[in-house]
Amino acid sequence: MELLRVENLSKTYGKGEAAVRALRDVSFSMERGEFAAVVGESGSGKSTLLNCIGGLDAPTGGKVYLDGEDLFSMTENKRTIFRRQNIGFIFQSFHLIEELDVEQNIIFPLLLDYRKPKKGQVEELLELLGLTERRHHLPGQLSGGQQQRVAIGRALVMRPMLVLADEPTGNLDSRSSRDVMDLLCKASRHYQQTVLMITHNMNLTASVDRVMKVSDGVLTEMGGVRR
Repeated sequence: MELLRVENLSKTYGKGEAAVRALRDVSFSMERGEFAAVVGESGSGKSTLLNCIGGLDAPTGGKVYLDGEDLFSMTENKRTIFRRQNIGFIFQSFHLIEELDVEQNIIFPLLLDYRKPKKGQVEELLELLGLTERRHHLPGQLSGGQQQRVAIGRALVMRPMLVLADEPTGNLDSRSSRDVMDLLCKASRHYQQTVLMITHNMNLTASVDRVMKVSDGVLTEMGGVRR
């Protein structure tokens, strides 16, 4: 069943001779539970694509539908609430709150939405992330790989329909990178969440369902890797 649909998405920065077309009529869709990767060189437009899909940046033209909802027909306030409740973000930089421990960082999005974790929800998530023994540690007491796992937990705690991962292994060594990819695959399979990841590293696409490439703002399909 289709969850995400992107139609003729375009993004231009600047005007006239200084205009830069970051996205050029990008169209694709994703099914529920699908794990897809978008690859491309730096400056190719892949981060712009992710930011537009997540409602963090407004496109110049085109549409983004998530579960049938048109993101950019919403008011900015409604889009902010919709994004918080339905889209999880994982960034290259962990963006953890240094004064909060692992568990507090993970449940922080729930608190922003005036919600409490469901019974057993945090325990299940900590176990999935391999962080049960680190639940009361502060970010400064964790390795880079562990901090990224906390960031993944924070993205998953709302059980979002869509998870957007922007170079999630960019600051990690090869072993931690493999661990993070395994966790994202588990999230996709275990929670049936749709995951869209951008990366410049083709080695990270071996376990995803589908690979797309952005070059000069144009998206092309590279085919499925696994089903």
